[in-house]
Amino acid sequence: MNRPDPSTTTKAVAKAETVAVAPPCAMVIFGAGGDLTKRLVAPALYNLVTAKRLPDGFRLVGVDHGNKTVEDWRKSLTDMMNEFVASHDGEFQADHIDQTAWRWLTDRMTYLQGDFTEPQTYNRLKEHLAGLDKTAGTAGNHLFYLAVADRFFSVVVAALGAADMVTEKDGQWRRVVIEKPFGHDLSSAKALNAAILKTLQEHQIYRMDHFLGKETVQNIMALRFANGLFEPLWNRQHIDHVQITAAETVGVERRGKFYEQTGALRDMVPNHMFQLLALTAMEPPISFDAEAVREKKAEVIQAIRPVSPRRAMKDAVRGQYDAGTVLGKQAQAYRREPDVAPDSNTESYIAWKLQIDNWRWAGVPFYLRTGKYLRRRWTEVAIRFHQAPYTLFRGTHVEQMNPNWMILRIQPDEGISLQFAAKRPGPTVTLGNVSMDFAYETYFAMAPNTGYETLIYDCMTGDATLFQRADNIEAGWRAVQPILDFWASNPAKDLATYAAGSDGPTAADELLARDGRAWRPLE
Repeated sequence: MNRPDPSTTTKAVAKAETVAVAPPCAMVIFGAGGDLTKRLVAPALYNLVTAKRLPDGFRLVGVDHGNKTVEDWRKSLTDMMNEFVASHDGEFQADHIDQTAWRWLTDRMTYLQGDFTEPQTYNRLKEHLAGLDKTAGTAGNHLFYLAVADRFFSVVVAALGAADMVTEKDGQWRRVVIEKPFGHDLSSAKALNAAILKTLQEHQIYRMDHFLGKETVQNIMALRFANGLFEPLWNRQHIDHVQITAAETVGVERRGKFYEQTGALRDMVPNHMFQLLALTAMEPPISFDAEAVREKKAEVIQAIRPVSPRRAMKDAVRGQYDAGTVLGKQAQAYRREPDVAPDSNTESYIAWKLQIDNWRWAGVPFYLRTGKYLRRRWTEVAIRFHQAPYTLFRGTHVEQMNPNWMILRIQPDEGISLQFAAKRPGPTVTLGNVSMDFAYETYFAMAPNTGYETLIYDCMTGDATLFQRADNIEAGWRAVQPILDFWASNPAKDLATYAAGSDGPTAADELLARDGRAWRPLE
């Protein structure tokens, strides 16, 4: 295969990557001392500095319960960054820290200690921001990032409103970023939406799902809508089924208390998995305007066929990992993890067959699976096309037709592959599977990315394309609620175990086998 000249490619990418600097603003992180800030938000901001996308008029304000100074906060973030460089473990990957860039960011940090439930905290924050607006060139724009436990989401938003900190006037914007989980079921998601919409307007709310910051996820729309080759085939006439996989090689680690209340379905499906589903199955928007894209994504989730209790029992598989070996290391069973009940029925794995009831996808099953302590860390969208008729190959050495796949690799090894049949060399007609492969790192100069850079930048520029609206969130919970209800009323029924380090429970294999299909192996 002819490859482009790397130097030419790099130059082309550099030209294409010329992006406007974000507008001046003060970014306030509630939960500044937490794991999310250290592992993802701070590294993403550093990457934005090295990419020269943050303005001189940028300031970072940390707010947390911890009684520390700004020097303490800076040191904790610096230590974490250095740990990432030393261990190469985590979303942030770098061989070294550019000290000039890191100092640029840390010099713009301030810190306020305060209780999220106390009005005085917000009064002091308001006064602090007013000072920055006058002296630091932030132009009066404020971005509030809620890197806090979900029980504080509505509390912080209401307090910001009570302190008159989210009113937009004189061209100054106020935006609030809310992390997942956005609710734990349909009723709590509706309640949370209603609570924050008492204070904020929808255009001020940025519901964060860092999965959508990954380049390959965003490229699904470009692949479909920028290529006349693929979109005509993207329908029930040509596609047999779709598999969406998000496999992890980690267990619950130190999050047993959180995971016991959540489980794999709540943790992954209404957000990450449904976002991949929406981008794969959505109709073409009239433009890449945020509302046009979000409208089409919402339509797909709303078109998921409602699940009856009978279908919940038959089409949804829940599993829990047992002891095993993952990546050469011994792993203990889920029920032996810290803060996990010894008789827990919480699922660490979910597989689900669902249908989308619209013209494009009628009759095409979508199979979703996600789980912890699986054989391999792997996220992909796999599109299986209908097989060609066998008629022509009667009387040859071909016994059956090979399936055609398009694989959209999300992580790791981001790229796209197309698998199809070709004749093997020789005097007889026999077929072999071949693959055409596109790897991002081969063709493009890829900047370091945690998945948050694009999303934080979009929050600053006011581009809501990659963020979910209230109706999208509620549609996702509405789709999974019947499964949650069925499991709640049958807590021990059909809970399958699987060995840590395997591909998942055999019940998930049987789910596809009933339809004459099989999962793509995690190898």
